[in-house]
Amino acid sequence: MMQRRRCLTFFLIGLFSWLVTIGCSVSSPLAQSGVATENPAVITVSAAASLQDALAAIAPRFKAAYPNIVVEYNMGSSGTLQRQIEQGAPTDIFFSAAVKQMDTLSEKGLILPDSRQNLVANSLVVIAPIATSLDITDVAQLKEVDISRFAVGEFRSVPAGQYAEQVLKNLDLLEPLASKFVFGNNVRSVLSAVESGNAELGMVYATDAALSNQVKVLATAPADSHAAIVYPIATLQTTPHPAAAQTFINFLATDPAQEIFKEFGFGQI
Repeated sequence: MMQRRRCLTFFLIGLFSWLVTIGCSVSSPLAQSGVATENPAVITVSAAASLQDALAAIAPRFKAAYPNIVVEYNMGSSGTLQRQIEQGAPTDIFFSAAVKQMDTLSEKGLILPDSRQNLVANSLVVIAPIATSLDITDVAQLKEVDISRFAVGEFRSVPAGQYAEQVLKNLDLLEPLASKFVFGNNVRSVLSAVESGNAELGMVYATDAALSNQVKVLATAPADSHAAIVYPIATLQTTPHPAAAQTFINFLATDPAQEIFKEFGFGQI
């Protein structure tokens, strides 16, 4: 009886060892198929509101090319996004509508200098509701136009508003229009104010005006009346995924992505 138990014990031990050996030597189906089993890198892109539609159009192409990189977007005014980053908001990439905000983060050592580049350009236009009777073909005419509300981006934090302030100041329009300003917290809110009729006129990026069938462009701000409107992009120092972030930036600079930006009215650098 004792001998039988001893034999059974040795048999079970041997069987267990054989199963462990087999388990260690056989690869999983995923490994055999060559499919990566690592979790995808998730990166957050804080981007100017005016980029929203173009980035949405680019997103499927990037996903198809790099399925192991998941991109999440945080859209808003560049000034607001800048402050969020300064306060420690988890961000991998900053895509600004102006160099000022990017310069500020750079001066504070918050971006990777080698990752920074200017990707696209834009222009500034005066818009009105589609049914407007206002006859304006030159921004200088705003000095004499009979309106009560003129929508612009907030001068302190919204790049579109800062560019608008430069235009109005250089054309001596800031003081005549001061009592008529309706401020938006981003360029899309300025567009909405004009679309809804809450403002008779507004100043937005050409790309935003092109997206709406409820407004029309009356005039374009002279290029020499404001600083060049360029959109810089860079990776944040704190990103846990610098390689994935750089891959995304590089993709936005490719010809296919640049063609999409062009379709949405952005100029090339």
